[in-house]
Amino acid sequence: MPNSPQQSWQAAASRREGVIALLTVAAIAVHLVMRFGLRTNGVYRGVNLYDIPLIVALVCGGIPLVLELVWKLLRLEFGSDLLAGISIVTAAVLHEYLAGALVVLMLSGGQALEAYAVRSASSVLDALARRMPSRAHRKRDGQISDVPLSDVAIGDTLTILPHEICPIDGTLLEGRGVMDESYLTGEPYMMSKAPGSQVLSGAINGDNALTIRADRLAVDSRYAQIMQVMRESEQRRPRLRRLGDRLGAWYTPLAVGIALIAWAISGDAVRFLAVLVVATPCPLLIAIPVAIIGSVSLAARRGIVIKDPSVLENIDGCRTAIFDKTGTLTYGRPKLTEVFATDGFTQRDALQLAASVEQYSRHPLAGAVLDAAVEQNVPLEDAGQISERPGEGLRGTVAGKTIEVTSHKQLVARHIATDGAPPAADGGLECAILVDGRYAATLRFRDEPRREGASFIQHLGPRHQFNRVLLVSGDRESEVRYLAERVGIKEVYSGQSPEQKVSIVQEETKQDNTLFLGDGINDAPALAVATVGIAFGQANDVTSEAAGAVIMESSLEKVDELFHISRRMRTIALQSALGGMALSLLGMMIAAAGYLPPVGGAILQEIIDVAAVVNALRVAIPPKALTDYKS
Repeated sequence: MPNSPQQSWQAAASRREGVIALLTVAAIAVHLVMRFGLRTNGVYRGVNLYDIPLIVALVCGGIPLVLELVWKLLRLEFGSDLLAGISIVTAAVLHEYLAGALVVLMLSGGQALEAYAVRSASSVLDALARRMPSRAHRKRDGQISDVPLSDVAIGDTLTILPHEICPIDGTLLEGRGVMDESYLTGEPYMMSKAPGSQVLSGAINGDNALTIRADRLAVDSRYAQIMQVMRESEQRRPRLRRLGDRLGAWYTPLAVGIALIAWAISGDAVRFLAVLVVATPCPLLIAIPVAIIGSVSLAARRGIVIKDPSVLENIDGCRTAIFDKTGTLTYGRPKLTEVFATDGFTQRDALQLAASVEQYSRHPLAGAVLDAAVEQNVPLEDAGQISERPGEGLRGTVAGKTIEVTSHKQLVARHIATDGAPPAADGGLECAILVDGRYAATLRFRDEPRREGASFIQHLGPRHQFNRVLLVSGDRESEVRYLAERVGIKEVYSGQSPEQKVSIVQEETKQDNTLFLGDGINDAPALAVATVGIAFGQANDVTSEAAGAVIMESSLEKVDELFHISRRMRTIALQSALGGMALSLLGMMIAAAGYLPPVGGAILQEIIDVAAVVNALRVAIPPKALTDYKS
């Protein structure tokens, strides 16, 4: 992806500051050699010869930096780097050239340090970009040819060779095998693939060659979307980053005030310079964005895409959690829970007949029937004459009998007697089984709560200070209440339209910061208006665009990991910024008392700045645990 004009400008500015830093280092080195090695004592026009390299550094490096700071000042941007500009000018006026050169080095070198730190924190994203293939094996008319990935169109047939990285999102057409999706999902096991299975770009193929159909363009693939939102995350400037500016807004006048007081009391302008030099935290506050980028990288490794880095600041302050039902607190797939059979049929018979025809259906309930047959070791019979007309249900023949899987509404419409049928269920889904036109059984399904749902909900209050937890769903009240009771949620809103969901979230957000968790298109508006919106599971594009973060895999444990990544980021970022500033204030007091000269102050400040950035880099190192509840 080509760089944007802003990225190109930033790269040019970074190179310029790197050149200034190298020039300044060379000037300082020549100065020290001339002064202490060669003991050069000559004077040229009132200037010591050994100071000439420092003056060159101040002119070539200091003037561009000071002009840039003046430009910021004209735009009313008051930051802590303003102290550096004052220090450079003061050092030149007082002929403290070495101190001035060290400030130039701090100011220019700070940008180089930031670039290095951000590259280190973003190494996971770089690795993601490097490992993606640029070409694909396209199969046409029985011939395979390598083409650029950008030339692959939706519907193209591609071959993935053993141990290759899947280049695009698609559907498996031929072959069986396994794929390693851990780089995307964080799950440590191989995923089995059979014809009809979805394959993900970025996954590593196993030992068998596979043939897939491209379902998305390369630029729209899951892998490309991860990379794109990661790049956007690096460019965005969230509220926590602005904390550095706010700190600088009071820190700058405080430092200048201390310097002026020291000058006034001592009558020595050098003390004014010494205080400003030790106060200059030019690279100090980059600890905050470094911590943010490190946290974005850590989250990416855990299968969490941070689209808006302000999520990392805000989520720890949310006090009301609002959950959608299907696909978030439930698995998003129905499960067969009850089988009612009439006289002449056993539950096992009914399940066998239904599963034998359902194996040829792509209806959402078919998978639930087949899963139940596998769990109960019910063998499937051969089925034929399969048909599935919309609204009429599934029909087929098994062992000479005509089997139909249909709805109770169809039984009423066709006037089929339902003697022995159970009363209508309060919640869930159900279907009827007919054998040769006669009612035989009823199958009932529910979307079961996630195994870890109750423990996750229960730990939100004591561990993460959530005061209220709401369940808001468009489903029927009986279904929503059933889930709420299972997971322990008291406040329930059922039958809610997308507009009603938005209204609820808006009202709750007026009272306190809100977290909304959803996975459907109808959740997108609510995700957008909540303080923090999280799209759950393999969400659609609309939902992902509205959310500030996307949990790539359906696991509440990943949501808890996001809580902990956020809290850890805030702690380390503020620890680095405030800790570094406290040490700088201590150094200012020592300089104001006359015990720290300008050169010593510059060296001390550089040590503090490096320590703060190194501490911020810790955020990208995974801790031993990122969850605090038992699933």
